[in-house]
Amino acid sequence: QVQLVESGGGLVQPGGSLRLSCAASGFTLDYYAIGWFRQAPGKEREGVSCISSSGNHTYYADSVKGRFTISRDNAKATVYLQMNSLKPEDTAVYYCAIDAYVNLVAGLAAYWGKGTLVTVSS
Repeated sequence: QVQLVESGGGLVQPGGSLRLSCAASGFTLDYYAIGWFRQAPGKEREGVSCISSSGNHTYYADSVKGRFTISRDNAKATVYLQMNSLKPEDTAVYYCAIDAYVNLVAGLAAYWGKGTLVTVSS
C-alpha cells in the first residue's frame, strides 16, 4: 500500500526557515519522481517543486525559486523541501505526491500524502 507521510510543518515568522519531510512506504521510491504541492485557504492547489527519480532534474515554481530546495534520500525513502526566507504568502497545506516527472511538472500526481500545515506569520 502506497503511503506518503509529510512532516515538519508549523508556525514560523516571516524570513524564517522550515524543512518539510515526506516519508514514503509501500513502494520503491527510487523509481518515482516526487513533488511538493501546496494549497492556501481559498486558493487552488499549486505545484511548488519536484525532483526526478534520479535526482538529476528539479523543477521550482517561480514563486519559490531561490528560496526553496528539494532533495531526496532514496536510502531513507524520504524527500525533503528546505524552505528559506519564508513569506506570509507561503502559508498553505503542503502535500507530497508521486508520479512521472513530466506529470508532476504539469500538476498531476497519482498518489498524495495528507499534508502538513505551514503558517508564516509574525
